[in-house]
Amino acid sequence: MIEAHEFVDAARERGFDWYAGVPCSFLTPFINYVISDDNLNYISAANEGDAVALATGAALGGKRSVAMMQNSGLGNAVSPLTSLSHTFRIPILVICTHRGAPGVSDEPQHELMGQITEQMFATMRVPATSFPGEATAIPTALDAVEESFQGNARPHALIMRKGTCAPFELKPQAHTSHRDQAIVSGSGHSLDHEGRASRNAVLERLVANSDPARDVVIATTGFTGRELYALNDRPNHLYMVGSMGCASSLALGLALARPDLRIVVVDGDGAGLMRLGNLATVGHYNPANLVHLLLDNEVHDSTGGQGTVTASTDFAGIAAACGYGTVTRSDRLEDISNALNATARKSAGTHFVHFKTAPGTIDPLPRPTIAPADVARRLMHHIGTNT
Repeated sequence: MIEAHEFVDAARERGFDWYAGVPCSFLTPFINYVISDDNLNYISAANEGDAVALATGAALGGKRSVAMMQNSGLGNAVSPLTSLSHTFRIPILVICTHRGAPGVSDEPQHELMGQITEQMFATMRVPATSFPGEATAIPTALDAVEESFQGNARPHALIMRKGTCAPFELKPQAHTSHRDQAIVSGSGHSLDHEGRASRNAVLERLVANSDPARDVVIATTGFTGRELYALNDRPNHLYMVGSMGCASSLALGLALARPDLRIVVVDGDGAGLMRLGNLATVGHYNPANLVHLLLDNEVHDSTGGQGTVTASTDFAGIAAACGYGTVTRSDRLEDISNALNATARKSAGTHFVHFKTAPGTIDPLPRPTIAPADVARRLMHHIGTNT
């Protein structure tokens, strides 16, 4: 058994000072210690997949980051581990508990995942080794992580068994004061489907109102990233090609890691629904350098135009209720320009825009010819991250 500080302090000496996670009773001492240390950053994620995306966003910004989770939630993290961290070759440390480990008595819901946890990591090609159970084993465990990062440029998992960490009591935390709910501004959704602007027209406004020297633009998976690439392929752009729904959590991680930059994430209605819980996370941390632009055409455009359920979903109202600093509801292009120009100055917090667009895309619609890993490296070089 180790004391939580023994691992955390040793990891800190190697640069790991940024954590995102979802609690587990096995992790309790570990998380409590991280939260209680004012020199460490802990982001409470809505689910394990968002924890991976948050940590990956922080890594893009130059932070050595850790995603913490229980193995029962490993399924939530499969998509970002396989189609975000792996695809973009961004290494993060994953600390995953081993509930239901063979030979260890546990709750019935952990039985199957306990049997296949190591197999799951192997299938995802994520190197996995044991979390150190003795202080003398910590350097060796961290050496394995370093070697894996250098050789694979991908995540590495440490699997924590029951009773690894001695108890650590959570220090009293200052409660976040209640913020008044943002008043939703903008022209509203008054235009019919035929009168709404195209996604491409919105992206043209975004390109015209963004500055590559200080802005990073993250485009959600599907047609959005491809259209942005077709309009203007810039080194400050990142085109998500998988991990649907994780663009906002990736953007939040980067925004928190790099307050000197403005991060603009272009989300979609289907993607927004898939990771709706992250709106609460963004609204809680509410960084002033983040703009969350959700384009809603009420269909899954890139898979044939099947309808989403967003004709009856008030994303702007949800964002306001979740604590976003300012919120706009619109279907008029001037509100895109206004939102981007307003957030060039210091604002009350994260700005959210729920913008209704027409379905459809440009023809022809190219795919990026630059590999995702090269897009990530190009962006990191552009913003000064040591790769």
